[in-house]
Amino acid sequence: MQPVGAENDDQDDARAALQRRYKTFGLLVLGLLVVALLAVKLLTANQDAPRAPMPQTVTVVVPGREMVEIAISATGTLAARREMPVGIAGEGGMISRVLVEPGDWVAAGQVLATIERSVQEQQARQLRASIALAQAELDRALSLQSRGFVSKADIDRKTATRDIARAQYGEINARIGRLDIRAPAAGLVLERKAEPGQVVSPGSGTLFRLAKGGELELLARLAESDLIRLAVGNRASVTPVGSDRSFDGEIWQVAPVIDPQTRQGIARIALSYDPQLRPGGFAAARLVAGKAAVPLVPESAVQGDEQASYVYIIDADNKAQRRAIKIGAVTDRGIAVTEGLNGNEQVVVLAGAFLNPGEKVLPVRAKAEGDAK
Repeated sequence: MQPVGAENDDQDDARAALQRRYKTFGLLVLGLLVVALLAVKLLTANQDAPRAPMPQTVTVVVPGREMVEIAISATGTLAARREMPVGIAGEGGMISRVLVEPGDWVAAGQVLATIERSVQEQQARQLRASIALAQAELDRALSLQSRGFVSKADIDRKTATRDIARAQYGEINARIGRLDIRAPAAGLVLERKAEPGQVVSPGSGTLFRLAKGGELELLARLAESDLIRLAVGNRASVTPVGSDRSFDGEIWQVAPVIDPQTRQGIARIALSYDPQLRPGGFAAARLVAGKAAVPLVPESAVQGDEQASYVYIIDADNKAQRRAIKIGAVTDRGIAVTEGLNGNEQVVVLAGAFLNPGEKVLPVRAKAEGDAK
């Protein structure tokens, strides 16, 4: 049997060993907590530190220069190339008949309208009778002259009387002929201002307007800088307002003067007749001013606002810069740029709408047909 004092000593040793284990475990847990706190602090510090933004990637192309047609856009008014106003050439009177309508084709000399002529025709009948009488008297006088009953002076007077009657008859016939309002040349009737019963005179003005030969034109208004690039013979394409059909034409005259107020001039584009081309109507034109070597950029690269069309280019520091341009013809290979680019720039193909001037980017070169070498 163990003594009581020895048993107490064993219990004290057990408690001391247990306390040492608790203390060791506590130190271990405390150390783990310290390590965890340090890790959290490091992570938080890394998250709070500012990060440099990654530049966005953009696709660019170097367009180079290609030969394309230089086109100039313009608007203007359709008109007869040679308009013929027709009015009263004679003494006038009351219109008895109108024989044509707007849109009719007429031949040279064709009667457009007639003026009542009963008085003139009566005068013509009287003069015919006077001529017949004067000729009969002259014939009798000639038959008597050989027998000495009529002098040569009498013969001369009777001859003169007959010739005067003939001249008066010719005059009245000419006056009757001028009572027919005729077309001065073949063409298309554009306008009719004559009606039966209307009394007209030389002061009545234009009664009919004709387009000689049906030939039409567009009076295209252009800026002075554009007009100087055009020449007679340049091709043009004309599209009337409200129509999706275009008509081929050719410049036949370039204005020799510029309007000092508008700084514009007129290029006259000759057109063949077509029912859709109506004089007085409005139309747009595309005029070809020759060929030139210009940059061609993809359609997706061109943007625009109220100021101008523009593209983004990437400079030597890989920064985006806005560049104003002037566009020309649209081809299946791209849009021609007539001003603003020399062809050696890196032009942003896509994502231009999301760029800001001066923004740093990562350009990626796209292989394009027009790349400069």
